[in-house]
Amino acid sequence: MPEPNRLIEVLQTFPDTRHLRAGDLIPLRVKGVNHDHVRLRGAGLVLRLPRRTPWLGDPAAQLALEAAAFRRAEPSGVTPRLLRTIEPSPALPLGGLLVEDIEGGPPNLPSDLLAIAHALARLHKLPLPSVPGRPPLPDHSVIGPVAATLEIIERQRPFLTQIHCAPETIAALEQEYAWARRYAADARPETQPIALVGTDTHPGNFILRPSGGAVLVDLERVCYGSPAIDLAHATLSTSTHWDLEVQAELSQEDVLAFYQTYLEAIGPRASATLAPWLLPARRLTWLRTTMWAVRLGVLIEEKALELSGMLAAHTRAWLDRFLSPAEIARVRAEWLEGTGVMIRVGS
Repeated sequence: MPEPNRLIEVLQTFPDTRHLRAGDLIPLRVKGVNHDHVRLRGAGLVLRLPRRTPWLGDPAAQLALEAAAFRRAEPSGVTPRLLRTIEPSPALPLGGLLVEDIEGGPPNLPSDLLAIAHALARLHKLPLPSVPGRPPLPDHSVIGPVAATLEIIERQRPFLTQIHCAPETIAALEQEYAWARRYAADARPETQPIALVGTDTHPGNFILRPSGGAVLVDLERVCYGSPAIDLAHATLSTSTHWDLEVQAELSQEDVLAFYQTYLEAIGPRASATLAPWLLPARRLTWLRTTMWAVRLGVLIEEKALELSGMLAAHTRAWLDRFLSPAEIARVRAEWLEGTGVMIRVGS
């Protein structure tokens, strides 16, 4: 993170943060690998600061993408308001975003899971702009969310040859990849529901307001894609153990209640359209997340991505668990052996 005096130098150029001093900058606990966050005391704002990671890309383009995501999602009432984009400069080479500071704390699972379901329903019910009005956000409507997710998986797949993993893990992931290719080949794009989606909707990316409402605060990967993927990512075990402050093993009843609450919130017509995609989306989303974990593991092994402190220890433990043959077999049983709850959704 940049030095406080450098941040103050940048912030004092804007009317709404001109009064701030170095003591007003409160670094928030590191929660992920892509951003640092600083609360601005007395301003009601949080400064989102991108980190230099191997996948950052052009900083100005990434900031424009995130700013568009905040603006598009704001009418839902379940995301922070964007106040300002701070363009990259010599003082702040990666730039940043000033966003609303949401009062509240991390969700407590499973009790707050239904609030997350309602928040996602509100986000997904936003009116869709016409196709020409969707850039700069990615739009999966042309090739379909299934094919778009497969493309993400395929970008991570080469790392399977580089990671130090059990042979059973590699074999299982290759089997899932083969299924994903077959499924994508048969999935017709025009039949796949599209909405403004969060994509990275693990529970740690939500804050619970004192009123009980959930707010999705990380909009880095917002796009026009599959609502079913958001639902899967909110409830898979890879997600409910990712954030240090949000650790839970959901029961089948917890997951069932989450899906039923969401489907009731979006209404019977949208539910009927979405239902056939729910189980395949869980399988695809788990594979997408696990392949990303493979890449993360390789980058950490090669010291191309530096993590420190509790985040480093937690990430290593998370990788060890979710790339273990036993855990992979347990998760895959949901679709290979029918141990999941999807057959009961809507019953």
